[in-house]
Amino acid sequence: MEAQKQTTLRSLTLDYRSELIGKSYILHADAFEWLSRIPENSIHAIVTDPPYGVKEYNLDQIAKRENGNGGIWRIPPSFDGSTRAPLPRFTALNPKERDQIREFFVQWARVSLHALRPGAHVFIASNSFLSQLVFSALVTGGFEFRGELIRLVQTLRGGDRPKNAETQYPDVCSMARGSYEPWGILRKPLPPGMKVSDCLREFQTGGLRRIGPDRPFNDVIVSGRTPERERKIANHPSLKPQALLRQIVYASLPLGIGIIADPFMGSGSTIAAAEAKGLTAIGTERYLEYYELSRKAIPLLVKVPASIFQDSFEF
Repeated sequence: MEAQKQTTLRSLTLDYRSELIGKSYILHADAFEWLSRIPENSIHAIVTDPPYGVKEYNLDQIAKRENGNGGIWRIPPSFDGSTRAPLPRFTALNPKERDQIREFFVQWARVSLHALRPGAHVFIASNSFLSQLVFSALVTGGFEFRGELIRLVQTLRGGDRPKNAETQYPDVCSMARGSYEPWGILRKPLPPGMKVSDCLREFQTGGLRRIGPDRPFNDVIVSGRTPERERKIANHPSLKPQALLRQIVYASLPLGIGIIADPFMGSGSTIAAAEAKGLTAIGTERYLEYYELSRKAIPLLVKVPASIFQDSFEF
């Protein structure tokens, strides 16, 4: 059975450059192309944090920041004595760019639906400013909206006084200070007339894995920022903590079996989380620099001590 599963997983690498890490594969491939090329109904879940095509993540902007020659930052790289990592400057997007994001996710939804099994869930990271745009685009593309996972975390977004009028309006902030990160929970529709129990039997999908017999998966997770020890392993601008990702990948496979995909792998943190929980995953990354980073980072992130129940929200 294990050999057959590995053969199936290996077949999904197609002709792309790939590497086996533990039980999982990473690929140097474009997400759209790969998802459209693999056989229909191949994947059991998607857990991902897409770049949204935002200016800050363009390689020319990354190169400028690294060389100290500017580049787009959401906030100054050094402020109040702290060095900041670049964060998405979503409020700078104009109407055309917002339309491009919508179209990006509509099209991504369609190729993802091809790859996913009926009833498969998608966990997709977003932010409070763009989540309504992203999630509605995914629904337009064919997904069912099944709610949100709220990651309670103090971010660096919002809370600032009006730009260039800080002293004039000292008691005003232009946006609320971010204290949570919304993740969309979406599902590929079940075939007509099929119940969740039927879907579980036929496709091993349709629901979410419980934390325990008396504890369903909760849609709120208290999460600190990504620990410095993990950032030292994987220097990626949107690295999520292992303590968070291990809970999400665990929940994404209701029976604990199947293949989790991260089409926007970045430094491989989702793949590492799956490996740490004994699950099987496959990740794709189009930028060679990040693909090479993931090859080194994943084995090290797997060893990070972060319990699956760490930071769980208790009622």
